[in-house]
Amino acid sequence: MTVRKAWIVATVAVGAGAAFVMVLVVGVYMVAGNMVNGVGSGTRALAKGSVPAAYQPVVQKWGNLCPAINPALLAAQLYQESGFNPRAQSAAAAQGIAQFIPGTWATHGVDGDGDGDRDVWDPKDAIPSAASYDCSLASYVKSVPGNITENMLAAYNAGPDAVIRYGGVPPYKETRNYVRIITSLEDSFAAPVGRLGPTQQAAGAISYAQTKLGTPYLWGGTGTAGQGGRFDCSGLTQAAYESVGITLPRVANDQYNAGPHPSRGELLPGDLVFFSDDLTNSRAIRHVGIYVGGGYMIDAPRTGAVIRFDPIDTKDYFGATRVTQDGAKALPTTV
Repeated sequence: MTVRKAWIVATVAVGAGAAFVMVLVVGVYMVAGNMVNGVGSGTRALAKGSVPAAYQPVVQKWGNLCPAINPALLAAQLYQESGFNPRAQSAAAAQGIAQFIPGTWATHGVDGDGDGDRDVWDPKDAIPSAASYDCSLASYVKSVPGNITENMLAAYNAGPDAVIRYGGVPPYKETRNYVRIITSLEDSFAAPVGRLGPTQQAAGAISYAQTKLGTPYLWGGTGTAGQGGRFDCSGLTQAAYESVGITLPRVANDQYNAGPHPSRGELLPGDLVFFSDDLTNSRAIRHVGIYVGGGYMIDAPRTGAVIRFDPIDTKDYFGATRVTQDGAKALPTTV
């Protein structure tokens, strides 16, 4: 949402640009018939910048502690628990980046960094403790029918006795949502393996954004009548995907977690593209646009400008997200 350098001359006609986009919209569906759908199987290495740089090495290391977890799943769990906030504290007295309650920490907290103490507020202790606790729970419920990772997550949320008693994920709404959210978010923190398939909603999102070309920017704008139909960057992308039935979070750095992350060479029209001054941390993202092809996006760049085409290949380009229904639905509303 901050100032970005405009590389498109102001005299480019919006009508010509709209025609360009319509060709790309049709191209989304043509490409959909020619690409392999879905993410291939393989290890779940972390996607670039998906975890704050200070925590990435410890998540990568401890995410391989046992077969029931992996670095991307552990990252999704930490994001769901605290949004990677090491000072988070809940009304139920859960503490730190992994949201341990004091009694559980007293039993399962570990000295992850080997400095002689176990500090729930120190991610170098709390993240290893979360991984260690996950693996302990997985071992405890290993004889329960069903998916071991889902049973482990259910045990983290509801306790292992409930998982054993119900013979799997218990029928608690909160617990089932917890398992669904983290397993869905896993794709948002994992480096893709193989080609990512396009989504049917992408063309509709571009079509919506196209109708807003020339609209003046408004900081905090979400396109309401009271705002004169104006947007800021993430307000535009949120509205574009809302128009095709996908609800995104309000701010750009949370929108980054709404699906898997294609590389620059794999971008398709409709992908969200992100920009940051810190290329190691998705939580520092400050700008977003909708990719339309040819190295350009539609975005709402800054105060005093209008919604327009801008290039994406700038020094602050962070990465991209292929928005999916499941990925967007899984995003926490409180991070």
